[in-house]
Amino acid sequence: MHSSSLTRALAVSLAAVFTTVACGTSSATNAGTIHFLGVWTGAEQASWFAVLKPFEDSTGIKISYEASRDQDAILTSTVAAGNPPDVAGAPSPQLLAQFAKQGKLIALNNAVDMSGLQSSTAASWIKLGEPLNDGKLYQIFAWGAVKGLIWYNPKNFQAKGYNVPKSFDDLTNLQAQIKGSGTTPWCMTVESGSATGWPASDWLKEIVLSQAGPDVYDKWVAGTQKWSSSEIKGAFKTNGKIMGSNGSNLYGGPSYAVATNFGDVGTPMFANPPKCYMLNQASFITSFFTSANPALQPLTDFNFFPLPDINSSYAGAHVVAGDSFSMFKDTPQARKLMQYLTTPEAQAIWVKRGGKLAVNKNVSLDSYPDALSKESAQIIVNTVIGKYDATDNMPADMKAAAWADLVKFIQNQGQLDTLLAHLDSVQATAYKS
Repeated sequence: MHSSSLTRALAVSLAAVFTTVACGTSSATNAGTIHFLGVWTGAEQASWFAVLKPFEDSTGIKISYEASRDQDAILTSTVAAGNPPDVAGAPSPQLLAQFAKQGKLIALNNAVDMSGLQSSTAASWIKLGEPLNDGKLYQIFAWGAVKGLIWYNPKNFQAKGYNVPKSFDDLTNLQAQIKGSGTTPWCMTVESGSATGWPASDWLKEIVLSQAGPDVYDKWVAGTQKWSSSEIKGAFKTNGKIMGSNGSNLYGGPSYAVATNFGDVGTPMFANPPKCYMLNQASFITSFFTSANPALQPLTDFNFFPLPDINSSYAGAHVVAGDSFSMFKDTPQARKLMQYLTTPEAQAIWVKRGGKLAVNKNVSLDSYPDALSKESAQIIVNTVIGKYDATDNMPADMKAAAWADLVKFIQNQGQLDTLLAHLDSVQATAYKS
């Protein structure tokens, strides 16, 4: 369909959505302006404007868009001054959750179609929007991303007769099989300048969630679950078994893992012959694959499977990321925008342009521009237990200490108790500031 025809069709279909306003407002408001604060610039901003166009066309409402990566400072100052934006969109729910806890956000239960939201969106995504755990919705999610993806080269697997694991036992058996053939199973690289160690934290947080469950995960993020507790220590030990004694399951061993930039993690996997067979990273890593080797093709040369469930009690648990939206001012125009962003029509627009995954189950897989994004989308909409990146949501001192000590753990697993005691001591002070 031609783009202009698509816009007209969307405007017609969306008109029905906005013929009434939630919470008993007597009539639709077909004019006015919404001050919206977001972070998107460049190509992302163009996609966001594409999402907004049918909304503006069908309602007459205009969006006054302000973009800033320094969103924390702007929102903090404008909220304190009593002049926040009408609506804000953030790449992490934690910032907006803070304002919900301060009573600065408008509950959305009467602003959006809750029954429709519950039927179209996994409960985990709705739960993420209820930071006070009181049944009140303060954030909605339109697009998401999933971490914990295990990447592999299908050609390498086929040549060796390796099967994609369906369970965590299958995964550990596969790594033993690969190691038995004389090749290290895993590629791991964690160097990232001042942020060195964060890729190792991705491994840990995924294991904590899948092995110990969401309650432990939440307490860990909040600073009430000690690092030396049996649950977090157990996650370190599971991670250690993946890396192998003295890093024997890692290509190049601990020294290579610590010294090599995270973006180069796939280089040994695509060597001929391959020097490792698997790596753990989020979906963005494919751009590093193809940048280093433009001949690589998705599905043919690289594909992924999600980290298999460790504890069946927490099946479908995934560490996720996404775009959340909150209302600071209760206006008919803002309510309509929040309604719109929950619809499959709105979410499909960015999906078709690439770079986003919809959380609405009614967005057709045919909307996705490539096979890998379709696979990721299926994981997103079926996520049973979704939790945000743990260390990113911890205080700065705690996050920095965790990354640094994870590097030390890679280098020497024997110092685990000492490292956990250190992290406990940092935790005792980091949450007081």
